[in-house]
Amino acid sequence: MDESRTGYIDTAFSNGYEFAQGSGYRLPEYPFVEPAELRGGTAAHHPVVIVGAGLAGLTLACALARYGVPAVVLDEDNTVGVKGASSRGICYTQKSLEIFHRLGIYERIARKGIQWSVGRTFAGNDEVYSFDLRQQSGYNLSSQPPFINIQQFYVEGFLVERIQELGGVDLRWCNRVTAFTQDAERATLTVTTPAGDYRLTADHVVDASGSRSPFRQWVGASITARKGDDRWCIADVRFSKHPPVERHTWIEAPFNENRAVWQHLMGDGVWRIDYQMAPNADPEEVSREDVVRQRLTRQFGPDCEVEIVWVGPYAYRSECIDAMRHGRLFFMGDAAKVVSPFGARGGNTGIADADNLAWKLAAVLQGRAPATLLDSYHEERHEAAQQNVQVTNRTARFLRPADGAERLFRTAALGLARQFPFARQLVNTGRMAVANPYTRSSVCDATGGQSVQNVSFDWPDGTRGSVNDLLLWADGRLLLLVFGDPGRTGLARLRALAQEAPLRCVQVLGPTDRAGALEHVRDPQGHLQGACHVFGHAWALVRPDAYVAATGESVDAAVVDAVARALGAHGGDA
Repeated sequence: MDESRTGYIDTAFSNGYEFAQGSGYRLPEYPFVEPAELRGGTAAHHPVVIVGAGLAGLTLACALARYGVPAVVLDEDNTVGVKGASSRGICYTQKSLEIFHRLGIYERIARKGIQWSVGRTFAGNDEVYSFDLRQQSGYNLSSQPPFINIQQFYVEGFLVERIQELGGVDLRWCNRVTAFTQDAERATLTVTTPAGDYRLTADHVVDASGSRSPFRQWVGASITARKGDDRWCIADVRFSKHPPVERHTWIEAPFNENRAVWQHLMGDGVWRIDYQMAPNADPEEVSREDVVRQRLTRQFGPDCEVEIVWVGPYAYRSECIDAMRHGRLFFMGDAAKVVSPFGARGGNTGIADADNLAWKLAAVLQGRAPATLLDSYHEERHEAAQQNVQVTNRTARFLRPADGAERLFRTAALGLARQFPFARQLVNTGRMAVANPYTRSSVCDATGGQSVQNVSFDWPDGTRGSVNDLLLWADGRLLLLVFGDPGRTGLARLRALAQEAPLRCVQVLGPTDRAGALEHVRDPQGHLQGACHVFGHAWALVRPDAYVAATGESVDAAVVDAVARALGAHGGDA
């Protein structure tokens, strides 16, 4: 351990990772820098303090830096990733990749990771289900692919690099929060470091410290939880012979005692193999390298040379916090909910949490919206958390059914799927994560709440642009897209509204339409209009997180009402 950390208690192992085997991953280490509060002896005040430099916390910090909101990030370790852990989260959805594109790290992820769209599911030796996401309308128009597989610590490292490039965020390593209080004026955190303890205060605190968050107890947060008895062993390996670059899953793998298996390729030519174990499996036993090699030999044959990069046990539980906001404190990522990994609904949900909260904090702190806008974070992201917990719990029960009706259903579904295409949709090895819709939001009307894909269009000079280009140009403001010709009166209303509200307006035209507004783009194939879920002469109000707040037809008072609602300034019903 670095001498500067003498006396500072290292981050503890969690989830059985103390039994990990293999050569492991080399993680970056970041230096401890004595905080200004220790040097000055007084508690400094900050607009936003983020606790936890994991996937959600770093995404939020990066987004705030892009919006120009200063923030402090406190992390108890001196690196990304988790002590003793493997690749951890590896599948990043199209929505997450679109967010990373806006933040400026997508190209780094694309260069390092593996794109995939094809998945196959086997029961025994029979293929019972397959899909190609590129052929599905929900995925095929975005500038980003359906999924990229990459080890989580790489993404976190890229976020750290980008935060340092943008500036404005104080990343503090080896800073562990030991106490939290809040009142009507501020939140106060007590922090311990290798150089001593200090306090700091904040307008808003975001808990992104993970599933063992101490903040839940500090604020008395209640959770709805369900502990599973499913046990898995994860093996990150390199092979001398390479399987297809596809997502392969087995429900009853003959080489794993008729239990489930997952197989994915990640960056660096490393394959992630997840083996379902017996419920009473000893984590130390199943993680022994010789036991894992026997398992790999049964799957890939004795002639396949294997390098074990990392192997370790994994157990999951399902839980969801009942309120994602407690006064000045916001829960995010695994601190807010924990789901089983099926369908890539864990880390991706935390990324979406961060994207949702970032623009709202920026709008409030920069005076573009009232503080009531922040209430919608819970409304929207708690609904998403509940959806993801429900979906992953269903998959968990399919993969490890209870005796009785659940097992009878799975046996029947697999038998039918072997013979009839209609039954293949019943085979549930993980419903792949999508951008969750918002149906309970007070800041979206009934026509809004849907995600907008990062589709392409033409700039006036004929070059290609994307939705993210427009959102970056809007710079944290709402974006009103007006499709077709709203008429002279409509254009005048739009100009007046843009002068009064935090709003950017763009006219969207067909290939030969005459422009009536200076800010206009062309949508020759109708992809932009389709992405906004509107048709014909219409408008769509798009938020900075690429969600539709509202749509309509006429440029009239409904637009003004939609803008007010989207900013949390609407007094009516949701």
